[in-house]
Amino acid sequence: MAGEKNIGDTSKVFKPFVPAESKMKEFSFKALLVGAVLSIILGAANAYLGLVAGMTVAATFPAAVMAMAVLRVFKGTVLEENTCRTTAAVGEALVAGAIFTIPAFLIAKNPLTEERIWNNIRYWESTALMLVGGILGVLFVIFLRRVLIEDKTLPFPESVACAEIVKAGQGGATGAKYVFGAIGLAGLFELFRNDFGLQLFRGYVEKFWALPVVKNFQLLTSGMKNIGESTNPSGGIFVESPSASPAMLGVGYIIGPKLASIVFSGGVFGHMMLVPLFIFINGGFHNLVASGTNWTDVTGAVWNSQVRPLAVGAMLVGAFYTLFRMRKSLSKGMSRAFQDLKKIGKGTSEIETNRLERDIPYSITIAAIIGLVVPIAILYYYFSQSVIGAIVAALVMTVAGFLFAAVAGFLVGTIGSSNNPISGLTLSTLIVAALLMVIVGVKGAFGVAAVLGVAAVVCCSSGVAGDIMQDLKVGNILGGTPKFMQMGVMVGVIAAALVMALVLQLLHTGYAEMGGIGGELLPAPQAGLMAMLSQGIITGGMAWPLVIMGALFSIGLILIGVPSPMLIAVGMYLPLHTTFAIFIGGIIKWITTEIMEKRKLNREKTENTGILLASGLIAGEALMGILIAATVVIGGGKAILPQIIPGGNPWLGLIVFAILAYILISIPLKNGKKKA
Repeated sequence: MAGEKNIGDTSKVFKPFVPAESKMKEFSFKALLVGAVLSIILGAANAYLGLVAGMTVAATFPAAVMAMAVLRVFKGTVLEENTCRTTAAVGEALVAGAIFTIPAFLIAKNPLTEERIWNNIRYWESTALMLVGGILGVLFVIFLRRVLIEDKTLPFPESVACAEIVKAGQGGATGAKYVFGAIGLAGLFELFRNDFGLQLFRGYVEKFWALPVVKNFQLLTSGMKNIGESTNPSGGIFVESPSASPAMLGVGYIIGPKLASIVFSGGVFGHMMLVPLFIFINGGFHNLVASGTNWTDVTGAVWNSQVRPLAVGAMLVGAFYTLFRMRKSLSKGMSRAFQDLKKIGKGTSEIETNRLERDIPYSITIAAIIGLVVPIAILYYYFSQSVIGAIVAALVMTVAGFLFAAVAGFLVGTIGSSNNPISGLTLSTLIVAALLMVIVGVKGAFGVAAVLGVAAVVCCSSGVAGDIMQDLKVGNILGGTPKFMQMGVMVGVIAAALVMALVLQLLHTGYAEMGGIGGELLPAPQAGLMAMLSQGIITGGMAWPLVIMGALFSIGLILIGVPSPMLIAVGMYLPLHTTFAIFIGGIIKWITTEIMEKRKLNREKTENTGILLASGLIAGEALMGILIAATVVIGGGKAILPQIIPGGNPWLGLIVFAILAYILISIPLKNGKKKA
């Protein structure tokens, strides 16, 4: 029967929620318009989150809820909601690729002048990289959809969960009140927390505890022989409280207590062990302090100049270890990509007539890929000022882009898009591109720019490929037409790409007093890693001793069986108050889960409600942060909103923690009591 096929257990016949024979309205202007607007909103929110915390959150769930809520007002069908959700969710995926790479142009330096490669986000170049990367991700997935979607061994966990939310929403339970309520609450908290907003409370407090001076410290060999002269090293431990940040608590809640603890352990390693250790080893800082420099500035400088490069080395090994652990899935994904290419044009008459199997035609797809490679090669020539360099960059981008799109799609089917290791995939591409640029003689600022350009396209392509594969599976369960979903994703990519460079520039300018992108508030850890690696390989100017130390540290973590060295490295790179807040969010999730299991509540309803609330908290803080940045830009770089309590009251931040903890625990548990 058309529209039915065996999946999973061969004794069961899969039936989509909406049959293939249905003529239900699906690809409409209102679905695309709402989806495009939501793509921009969710993309902007995740841009802020990624720059602050170094990670993004899959937008499939909040996009589904928002699409249902908005289109219900316009009497949209479930398939229109499906198109809208698919269009909306891709904004986050595109931005995940963009914020891991494009801000690197602001962080990397010209080795000759020591000036930044870019002083500001360049709109046309950034938009072109996002557009090409995003559209290529969609086009590559068209070749892979049928094999991956119909693979009975791929569970697609997040796709199945999202489809269940949509099905439940057809009975009126959309969950929109949780998302929008949390957005409003988090936005309000951010307005009163932000240094440039109506500051009422302080987000966190910091303290340096000085340790006693070690008098006449002497280096001794095993034979008790003195080495050098004795010193009087001093130092201490720098600690911060968790930030009263709804977004960071939301991140911790979503990733759960285990991953949140791993991220926080990186913060403990970096700030509370390595910084005091480096201060002690360096010695002589007491002279700086005696001359007027405070210990907080000293610890900040040590962390930024010595611990962060070490964290980069740890991230590098962690990224490749993540790929190594997935080697079987990666090899299967690559082999499937090549196998599926052989099937181009071999569709049956059923595939041509069955609505559920209808893709954008392969002939158009191939022509579009070729049409995109030519202009991106021209852009790479603009970056590298070398014809050979541009050709090499375009070839690396195309080959790596297709292979990693296949890998990302396969991994999403296995573990979900929230765990898609696109930064690790992009690092592989970046290193290959950088080495090839050195070989063909493209060096200096031109070489760095060309390498980052390749990485940006591949990262955006991989992110979008994973996201659309997840959404195509949701659509497959609901009965959506793949062709319309693919077209909807392209609309979402175009909408987000045209706006996101402006959002990045707004954040960079609005928070310029705090260092902009790459500074204290917006550290952009993955972009910092990309900048340091590309610059270091091209110019040979990397702080290799520290990077090697970090790599060896990560290898040690692997040898003792640490679950995720990459997350520990990211925790070392981020401010302590950020990782601490993520940890608190994970603890709140643990408490919720413990009570849920003790009371034997409905797990699916409890966890879905918590995810929607946490997603709203993330979006609310991020969107308010962007709006506040806009007020600073309007004010010519200065805050125009009056502060209620200059500097903020730190004790009021405890109230924020109490309110958020109550919401994230009580509401999911209450909803878990309801019948499924």
